[in-house]
Amino acid sequence: MRLLGILSMYIALIYGSVIYGQPKHYAIHTVAFYNLENLFDTIANPATNDQEWTPEGKKHWNSQKYRQKLANLSSVILDIGSLENKNAPTLLGCCEIENRTVLEDLIHQPLLQHLDYGIIHFDSPDKRGIDVALMYQKKFFRPTSYANIPLYIYKNQPKTDPISPKRVFTRDQLLISGFLEDEPIHIIVNHWPSRSGGQKRSSPYREAAGRLNRKIIDSLQHLNPHAKIITLGDLNDGPTNQSIKKGVGASGNKQHTAAQGIYNPFENMAKRGLGTIAYRDSWDIFDQIMLSEPFINQNYSGYQYWKAGIYNKPFLVQQTGKYKGYPKRNSAGQVGYSDHFPVYLYLIKQIH
Repeated sequence: MRLLGILSMYIALIYGSVIYGQPKHYAIHTVAFYNLENLFDTIANPATNDQEWTPEGKKHWNSQKYRQKLANLSSVILDIGSLENKNAPTLLGCCEIENRTVLEDLIHQPLLQHLDYGIIHFDSPDKRGIDVALMYQKKFFRPTSYANIPLYIYKNQPKTDPISPKRVFTRDQLLISGFLEDEPIHIIVNHWPSRSGGQKRSSPYREAAGRLNRKIIDSLQHLNPHAKIITLGDLNDGPTNQSIKKGVGASGNKQHTAAQGIYNPFENMAKRGLGTIAYRDSWDIFDQIMLSEPFINQNYSGYQYWKAGIYNKPFLVQQTGKYKGYPKRNSAGQVGYSDHFPVYLYLIKQIH
């Protein structure tokens, strides 16, 4: 049995799994997603709109603030999922990163360096230059292929050019295939178009993102109907919005998740009023992790879904002022964490 990263758990009583008086043992991995909210370096990039995140810009973003942001984020990442698994996330999808360099600076923080995270990242066409990426612990996950899949969406220009629509440049969807220990899995990392201009007006963009996500899933299931797929990200929509319910076809009910269907454990959390982001005192769960049906069929000979959660410990919450109770982000010149809470779930496998 490996002592680092795979934590043997006595969760037999939870599952009623006592055979001949002996509890079963399970290996566990944490899968997480975290919107790192504007993780920019301090160097101006003429190819992107990052001027405000420079020492001369509106945010007065300097090396001291950047280092503090990295330290803050590393303390969160180390602790995500620690309630049931003392090892940090094996797989961590993230978004709102400026480039690969900021992630390299993050994984080399003193709190994270021993975890030997690898990075999969592509530059996206987003006009602000923010991207998605996957961090993974090399000792547990081995990527075999990866690709960035562009989302093509357009809007009409009735005043300037009523005939030729204009492309809306947004983040690609990142597909990674590989082995979690010896088990093949696929991961899709997402950051869907924002609600800029209003929820209703921008909804078609996210619905297009949901359809692209489903198309990727369908292509994987065409090759293997029993493929284990995790799709995760900041979707800028809640679990019951059209982009997720219709576009991805996700279900919040395990029993109603058909073969080749997608299960979303965060739907029931949203119905209970929980949230990862707040706006005008209204909470929603934009950050979600969804799984294909083979993860929930209760065959513990391979990795299976156990349970999910929102990481919202008190130190991540603004304690005073106008935004008391909200996620603690950068404000009034002070370096915070993010305007989103991270989300996570556990995958477990019976080891004897």
